[in-house]
Amino acid sequence: MKAAVLKSLGSPLVIENVPEPVLGTGEAIVDVVATRVLSYMNEVFSGERNYALELPIIPGPGGIGRVRAIGPDATKLAVGDWVFCDPTVRSRDDIVAPDIALQGLTAAGPGGMRLQRHFRHGSYAERMRVPTENVKRLGAITSAEASQWCALGTALVPYGGFLAANLQPGETVLVSGATGNFGSAAVSVALAMGAACVVAPGRNDRILADLVRRFGDRVKPVKLTGNESDDCESMKRAAPGPIDCVFDIMPPSVGTTVVRAAIMTVRAYGRVVLMGGVGMAGGAGLELPYPWIMRNCIGIHGVWMYPPDAAGRLIALVRAGLLRLDEYEATAFDLDHANEAVEHAAANAGPFKLTVIRP
Repeated sequence: MKAAVLKSLGSPLVIENVPEPVLGTGEAIVDVVATRVLSYMNEVFSGERNYALELPIIPGPGGIGRVRAIGPDATKLAVGDWVFCDPTVRSRDDIVAPDIALQGLTAAGPGGMRLQRHFRHGSYAERMRVPTENVKRLGAITSAEASQWCALGTALVPYGGFLAANLQPGETVLVSGATGNFGSAAVSVALAMGAACVVAPGRNDRILADLVRRFGDRVKPVKLTGNESDDCESMKRAAPGPIDCVFDIMPPSVGTTVVRAAIMTVRAYGRVVLMGGVGMAGGAGLELPYPWIMRNCIGIHGVWMYPPDAAGRLIALVRAGLLRLDEYEATAFDLDHANEAVEHAAANAGPFKLTVIRP
């Protein structure tokens, strides 16, 4: 089969024929129809992000496809089903604290690297092997719709954060990083989950106005100035009442003062979700006042990805019409032009934009 292979960091993907994936018990083979290209894949492939990868690897975190083959332990899946391939692979021998690898992208710790050695190859290929539990049925869709359904992979990240924070309908949310790709998805997901109001801070007036245009007056934009105390007060004033939950998805390039200003807006007994990249590129860590956390009973949730059942629940939100994937504009490339797709994703990283490869 044809695949895009990363053979060394700093080198382009090589498009070549590779062996077919071999089905094992507890696994499924999926024909890949569409797979998203993350805006920072160029930084992963260059080594700038220092992701844990064993090379060579077929990259690609998840995707949309059709089931080609299933193992004897699959009782609901059928050949031909349209499915989402969830890239968050967990070890099966410790349900309390499983090791995790992101198939086709990275891994966490020695256990995650062991997982990656088996489920290393991702979706930039005509076919991929996926753990059975990571194959989520979509119901009937068309091949043309597969590109927009790739947005599930983006929306799942903030959805996992809000699940960890136990976001409730009627609450007020602040999304730190609302003008980015994942942050704008967080705005739409919070509203789909029933948030009464989402405070959306940022520096880009055009994107802030676009969020209001898309979602109406439940979104309260705030133009950031860079002054920590002033920005903190501006965000508080924008909310119609106390801020119940702060969700941070800022990238590694952002300084800690911006993130801290957002976090310090949360009410007493409120929750903070940290899913961004602060500190990953070096520099100072996030310093929060211990007495403020303790005396105000602030819950801080560090979240990487989402629970195993999240994808099915998010698909249900889409099917119910609460989360609209047609907000996303998709630009598609074939597998032969995977390197061009990576360049395009880096140059077009705005809200509600998708770059996809269609093998």
